[in-house]
Amino acid sequence: MPQDEAASPQVELEEFEVTPEDAELDALRAERDELRDKFMRVLADAENSRKRAERDRKEAEMYGGTRLARDLLPVYDNLNRAIQAIPEESRAASSALIEGVELTLRELTNVMTKHGVTPISPAVGDMFDPQMHQAMFEAPLPGTKAGQIIQVLTEGFLLHDRLLRPAQVGVSSNTAG
Repeated sequence: MPQDEAASPQVELEEFEVTPEDAELDALRAERDELRDKFMRVLADAENSRKRAERDRKEAEMYGGTRLARDLLPVYDNLNRAIQAIPEESRAASSALIEGVELTLRELTNVMTKHGVTPISPAVGDMFDPQMHQAMFEAPLPGTKAGQIIQVLTEGFLLHDRLLRPAQVGVSSNTAG
């Protein structure tokens, strides 16, 4: 291969002079880029605000009734206590009254369930869960292990996935089972 063909041609670069039009064009490009950056930031901020508002709306829809639900729990507790307080010998004579209280309790339970309120009903012998239960007392009960529920005082409740009220329980403090 001859050396002339392999050599790359030398291009002479002219020195370019920056004209006022070129400087103005560069300034306009910089301003355009700055405005594009600001626009993209504002667009991202608007999208974040929209997502935050949607999340807040959903949260308000799901958990907006928290105070009302919490205020209804004593009504639920009192209806349960009323049913449990009726002595066996009076049950036959008071059957209509008992049935009315049970129907009222059932309706209240249905309404609460419809709105996402579900009971936490631990049983005697279950293990204490500090996320769902509140220990009201500890006692060494023979035949139980430490941390076992030995008495359920009141049911707890969840509102969807949030704790509305922990179940109030008594817990065994035995070290040997």
